[in-house]
Amino acid sequence: MRPFRARRSAALGTTVLAAALLLTACSSSGTTGSKDAADGKVTLTIDLFGTFGFKETGLYDEYSKLHPNITIKQSDTQDEGQYWQALQTKLAGGGGLADIQGLEVGRVASVVQKQADKFYDLKTLGAGGVNDGLVPWKGAAIKTADGKVLGAGTDIGPEAICYRTDLFKAAGLPTDRTELAAKWSTWQGYLDLGKQYAAKAQAGNAWTDSAAGMFTAEVGQSKVRYADESGKAVYDSSPAVKTAWDDSTKLVADGLSAKLPQWTPEWNKAFSTGKFATLSCPAWMIGYIKGQAGDAFAGKWDIASGPGKTGNWGGSYLTVPRTAKHPKEAAELIQWLNAKEQQVKLFTKQGSFPSSTGAQAEITSVQDPYFNNAPIGKIFSESAAAMPAQVLGTDDGVVGKAFTDALGEVERTNTAPATAWQHALDNVKKANGN
Repeated sequence: MRPFRARRSAALGTTVLAAALLLTACSSSGTTGSKDAADGKVTLTIDLFGTFGFKETGLYDEYSKLHPNITIKQSDTQDEGQYWQALQTKLAGGGGLADIQGLEVGRVASVVQKQADKFYDLKTLGAGGVNDGLVPWKGAAIKTADGKVLGAGTDIGPEAICYRTDLFKAAGLPTDRTELAAKWSTWQGYLDLGKQYAAKAQAGNAWTDSAAGMFTAEVGQSKVRYADESGKAVYDSSPAVKTAWDDSTKLVADGLSAKLPQWTPEWNKAFSTGKFATLSCPAWMIGYIKGQAGDAFAGKWDIASGPGKTGNWGGSYLTVPRTAKHPKEAAELIQWLNAKEQQVKLFTKQGSFPSSTGAQAEITSVQDPYFNNAPIGKIFSESAAAMPAQVLGTDDGVVGKAFTDALGEVERTNTAPATAWQHALDNVKKANGN
């Protein structure tokens, strides 16, 4: 799940953790099934990045009504990169971890291959079947070679394009989602329409938010991106990466980018100021837009199938660290949150596209009033049906960030694309200690 909506700061995670530690102080045991107090009350702590939507859709409240002894306290960090760094620090120190920790798909291979001993095998907690019924590759990605289930798959990220109908009208562009999907059926078509927009748009209104967003969406349409099936790093020679890079730098050269770093306060504010008219839009971005743009922009946003009508951007997992105070209760909550019924609610209310095949079958007719009653169930279901089961490498998160950071150099410091490309390669090597 990638990053989304209004979130709390990383500091809040420390506050919540401190409260949880105070509650557990009277308990002599941190073992499975331990309680916070003599009355059997349990406070489960959950640390996430972005907005998974559990709180926003009322799922925590619903679970607590079903389990009156359970109180759920969530902390979250806006930027997944910052979240990951903090998680690594806590894992290395052995403390400060919540009962449940979120994990972005780009980090999965690294955890499975390098840090499996830091997380519970959910089979030992009675949740070994938590990924049954999901699209096969979702559960496979979080399972070790010897069969340990290290996490529960949440959403997946089929792609589309979100756009501002009011800005399109002002620039003389069509707003019909079917017509637009035909015009930008390829990334070159998307760039061409962007030029038409830029020719008539008001000053300060760019075609899209950033080159990084376009790059991530385009590279997400390929099965092999940063590593091949053998696990070998191929990011420096990958046709998918090079094509996405060239298209994204062309976007900058044509003056179509608002040059806004994603997940920053400036980017968040731009959702309601009209600084960009389109956005590469995985399903989970729907909730982010609503949270940042607010009710005043309901009906001004719409959604259309994007270039290629597919793509795979994001998706997350829930894990139970070995230091969890309440691993049994955490595993039970994870199972409930990931059940088909809850995944349907998350998509209907938040836009988080289900990894459960049963849930997918139930959401095909869903429309979203905020986005002009866009048939989001149909659009994202079609994208999901064609999305590639990506090969995941241990350094996917590092590589993806290196390239998007380098595109930021092209946008904001006028660095030549060839120079920025080399910076990306150098930064991957530095991150790996080379």
